Amino acid sequence: MPSSELPCVWYRAAKESDESTATGVRELVPTKLATAVWDMVSKYKSTVPSFPQNETCDLLIVDRSVDQIAPVIHEWTYDAMCHDLLNMDGNKYMHEVPSKTGGQPEKKEVLLEDHDSVWLELRHAHIADASERLHEKFTNFVSKNKAAQIQQSGRDGTELSTRDLQKMVQALPQYTEQVEKISLHVEIAGKINKIIRETELRDLGQLEQDLVFGDAGAKEVINFLRTKQNTTPEYKLRLLMIYASVYPEKFEGDKASKLMQLAKLSPDDMKVISNMQLLAGSSNKKSSTGGGFSLKFSNQKTKQAARKDRTEEEETWQLFRFYPMIEELIENLSKGELSKNEYSCKNEPSASNARGVSARSSQQTQTAPTTAPHSMRSRRTANWGRARTSDDGYSR
Repeated sequence: MPSSELPCVWYRAAKESDESTATGVRELVPTKLATAVWDMVSKYKSTVPSFPQNETCDLLIVDRSVDQIAPVIHEWTYDAMCHDLLNMDGNKYMHEVPSKTGGQPEKKEVLLEDHDSVWLELRHAHIADASERLHEKFTNFVSKNKAAQIQQSGRDGTELSTRDLQKMVQALPQYTEQVEKISLHVEIAGKINKIIRETELRDLGQLEQDLVFGDAGAKEVINFLRTKQNTTPEYKLRLLMIYASVYPEKFEGDKASKLMQLAKLSPDDMKVISNMQLLAGSSNKKSSTGGGFSLKFSNQKTKQAARKDRTEEEETWQLFRFYPMIEELIENLSKGELSKNEYSCKNEPSASNARGVSARSSQQTQTAPTTAPHSMRSRRTANWGRARTSDDGYSR
């Protein structure tokens, strides 16, 4: 933490303070961490001459139980899809490039980091949006470069594929860096779109988000597990982890084991669900049925939701409704609307200084430089129906 910042130390308050229970121990973690942080900050404040005496920023301390769904659900940003669907080692991606000697393609390691302007621009965009913008980038490149037009003209009017684009890098050495970046991301987006098609990931993604927003329940989960039996064990486990987070009562007693049998998952996978329940604490919700587990459901069952749609926002891309809870918490904190029942502050400032902290934060946001490439979550209605037949998603 820079010595020029004195934070308001916010933390998720414990609802249970009995350290003899697992729930009590877990819930006290943010409280204990906030106390330790504030003790250290107080020491700096009293001993470092240049340390601010008034609060300059906010620090929010939470634990994983605040949002168990975010690490499990399929997020549809370009960045999330890269790390979820591709065999990446951290930010390292193995890129295939044509051999300079005409032999087999060569492997080249690239880093997807902020020095890559295309990655920086697209990483937080929806994968469909990123794919369209990559296509536009290439189209613009060809339209502005006569040499590229000559390369493309030999294809009888058809669009260039990923492999053709890579060959253009060799044919147009003066544009190597520019074309290589576009070629890299066209290849990546093409691989992702191919995986999405082959694994029918959109159907799973739709059910995941419908569960989170209360538009689906037990009936839809059972139907998916019955009809999509080729879905990978990992995807089915992730679906049931989301289901357990939204409907914990559906995993009480022998209900969980019957669901796992239907999904054809292993006992070890069952332990994952049990551990999630321990993280969340025991459910106080009671099942509406007094009998055993059944795979038949009436239309009278009510559905639950773990998120609320953000009705004030623009229309989103398909499968882009989900947002992590930390995003909402930070927004509420910046507006002064953080729940006083669930969150406490070690050094809550006076009303006048609180306004000052908020104003400084807003001013920093407004005056941030905008000339450098940057990426923000894009929110539009998706157009998955664009006709694409090649593996890269761009050739017709």
